[in-house]
Amino acid sequence: MRRRTPPEPVQVVKQRRDATLRALVEGVPYIQYLGMQFERRGDELTGILPFDQKLIGNPMLPAIHGGVTAAFLEVTAIITLSWSYLWEDVESGAIDSTTLKDGGLPRLPKTIDFMTDYLRSGLPRDAYARARINRSGRRYASVHVEAWQDNRQRLFAQATGHFLMPTSRD
Repeated sequence: MRRRTPPEPVQVVKQRRDATLRALVEGVPYIQYLGMQFERRGDELTGILPFDQKLIGNPMLPAIHGGVTAAFLEVTAIITLSWSYLWEDVESGAIDSTTLKDGGLPRLPKTIDFMTDYLRSGLPRDAYARARINRSGRRYASVHVEAWQDNRQRLFAQATGHFLMPTSRD
């Protein structure tokens, strides 16, 4: 009879998940510039864009710049998509977070097209976004992203993007 290896302690798995997400996010300088963060609950991610005065495009309203809004949605889609295909390796322990920190990041999906719908002005406050992967194959993925501020039911922007997935040898 073959002996089963005991499961890893929960805190070890949690640390590996958090370290992998942190390495993925910190590997993109533009995410740092915008001040974006990601909150993880299991395999679900929420993008967070903390308010900063530099994000304002129209000081008369004031409103978050449209380019910042689109970038926030696109980055949320790319990180969520990357997280989804890394999840299995993170769970199995095949991904070593120290290797990721030292520049061993996997390639990110490349944007084919990205269409943003601006539904209302982004107010000068924190914003949140979640992406839903509609289709993800070996070569192509389709993702829908929604952004809100105070009320999840009251979106201020949404987007749909199509992405070229990295090949396994990348």
